[in-house]
Amino acid sequence: MKHLISIKDLTQTQLLDLLKLAAEIKADPAKYSRALAGKSVVMLFEKPSLRTRVSFNIGINKLGGHCLYLDQQNGALGKRESVQDFASNLSCWADAIVARTFAHETVQGLAEHGSVPVINALSDLYHPCQGLADFQSLAEHFDDLSKVRLAFVGDGNNVCHSLMYGAALLGARMTVICPPGHFPDGFEVQQAQRIAREHGGEIVLTSDVNAIEGHDAIYTDTWISMGDSTSLADIKAKFAPYQVNKALMEKAGASHFMHCLPAHRGVEVTDEVMDGEGSLILTQAENRMHAQNAVLVTLLG
Repeated sequence: MKHLISIKDLTQTQLLDLLKLAAEIKADPAKYSRALAGKSVVMLFEKPSLRTRVSFNIGINKLGGHCLYLDQQNGALGKRESVQDFASNLSCWADAIVARTFAHETVQGLAEHGSVPVINALSDLYHPCQGLADFQSLAEHFDDLSKVRLAFVGDGNNVCHSLMYGAALLGARMTVICPPGHFPDGFEVQQAQRIAREHGGEIVLTSDVNAIEGHDAIYTDTWISMGDSTSLADIKAKFAPYQVNKALMEKAGASHFMHCLPAHRGVEVTDEVMDGEGSLILTQAENRMHAQNAVLVTLLG
């Protein structure tokens, strides 16, 4: 591993090793308290953040490293100064770059022109750190991730892309259930399905909500991604049948509910499900730090 740009860039062994290391760091953080001693990590954020910013900042501190946060007070990346110059300059001082951007091309540019590891902390195409935390959370409840049946319900977005690649590499079955016109990117689907076939898994897409039956975990996200100017009123009727509620959970026979947060309570998911016994949302949030620390230790430790 030179960077973490997308889960699809990993091998199955690399993914499993990251999940194993994340579990070890969570179980025995003191063992890794000096893993990044003397290392500095720059975080570039074009988008607002709670979990990503806090989990990276505190996580880097727990590993004995130093974190520097840069927002967009000097203008968006590539505007005031080119992405190439940003990357090359930061590489003079920092040991790694964490980037949360609107355009995936920005993350790619940082990795191409910088000389230090780059971690994608979210782009319009992928959210690999979230995907790692999600599969770490599932691994805490299922001994064999290849046997997990995961359903993603709602808008086929960047989180969905990363989950598809994770499930594909693990050889699991994942069903993506979206309203017509809101499926994940066709190229990403083809790539994920190819990887799934190589590892004995399966990625299935459908608009039929009844396909929810027979899944272990149900995952949903906001119906409108951050930065999208679409009005909720314009899509609410189309998405309403895809709300995750008690009836849908029971129909699926699912034991767990997942959401990357932030959530619109009462919109894509009901309070009853979010706060229910099988909800993993806080486990996912906590595991963001441990999964990201596993990536940092792998790249820099």
